[in-house]
Amino acid sequence: MLKPFYQEELIEAGCDEAGRGCLAGPVYAAAVIMPKDFFHPLLNDSKQVTEKNRNELRTIIESSALAFAVARIDNHEIDEINILRASFKAMHGALDKLKKKPRLLLIDGNRFSAYKKIPHRCIIKGDAIFTSIAAASILAKTYRDEHMLKLHDEFPRYAWDSNKGYGTATHRTAIEMYGRCTYHRKTFRLKAEQPEMF
Repeated sequence: MLKPFYQEELIEAGCDEAGRGCLAGPVYAAAVIMPKDFFHPLLNDSKQVTEKNRNELRTIIESSALAFAVARIDNHEIDEINILRASFKAMHGALDKLKKKPRLLLIDGNRFSAYKKIPHRCIIKGDAIFTSIAAASILAKTYRDEHMLKLHDEFPRYAWDSNKGYGTATHRTAIEMYGRCTYHRKTFRLKAEQPEMF
């Protein structure tokens, strides 16, 4: 069961990203401030929730949140600044757009780039521990999936409607057959033996 908050005094925003490990498309991030008494039985780390339930939760989160925002960094900028920095920049972009300002940030993962002197806590697997991070993971994932479906219409050969840009066998085979398109990240590893480029 998710914990509703990290502490009681300060307004908390949960932050998470989606698409960090993809071969194509942008990285998305969301920042969410949830009421401290919010509970929904389906809410969890987005990877543990079905697509149907994620889409249902997105509507519930957006109507229940005290504030939420989503931002993205495209594949060209990811190649320029590297995926880790791009993930942080997307989170900062989401925080910039929040209509309510948090006093504490709960970040999914083990690293973060400090944001405007607001204290933060990095929490490994935080999207399976805290409500606000789980909510952020749902928004980041559903917004990114929606975007990848639009890109799929433009480049259906890569099957982004099913793999959403992740390195599945189908996606990797399509890259080997057709090459990269404008939405592919140049810094990904197509084969395991290739050195990782950042």
